[in-house]
Amino acid sequence: MSIFELYLKLGYQHIADLKGYDHILFILTLCGIYLLTQWRNVLILVTAFTIGHSITLALATLNIVHVSTAWVEFLIPLTIFITALGNIFHKGVTFSKSLHLFKYSLALFFGLIHGLGFSNYLRELLGMEDNIVMPLFAFNVGLELGQILILSIILMVAQLFISVFSTPRREWNLVISGASLGVSLILMLERFP
Repeated sequence: MSIFELYLKLGYQHIADLKGYDHILFILTLCGIYLLTQWRNVLILVTAFTIGHSITLALATLNIVHVSTAWVEFLIPLTIFITALGNIFHKGVTFSKSLHLFKYSLALFFGLIHGLGFSNYLRELLGMEDNIVMPLFAFNVGLELGQILILSIILMVAQLFISVFSTPRREWNLVISGASLGVSLILMLERFP
């Protein structure tokens, strides 16, 4: 197995690991108000998030950025909480161009925070490598592929509930966002530094 394949697999496994459920919960919350027909918008949203965490992964791995792990562990559920609140207050079915731009910018910013959560794990792995560019890139591609898998499942389940079981879209949003809000609040209280 090549170095690229190794880090690609590690990135994918890291995001798909249920022990890191807070990251999966963020993706669920981020995409909770979308339908399968809006997959392009959601893909851009998740990619903006990936770009954000790729930046801080690189900066933290290169020891350019140092943030207290305790604060990062608190800020991650805070990003979920804020995203869930935004979903709850979103009443429309359609999105304006400016709202999409705002959501993409917010996802990019929140990605910066989540990237810091991965940085210690990746720093340990990359400490043995001579050149970190390719392994870092492969790890991020693996993360993105894992997120796309999670995103696909979320969108298919949402489509199933809304189209087949006739769950009103607003109620679906409130259930997903309300659950995310509750879990993130508990995590924030547990992790407050």
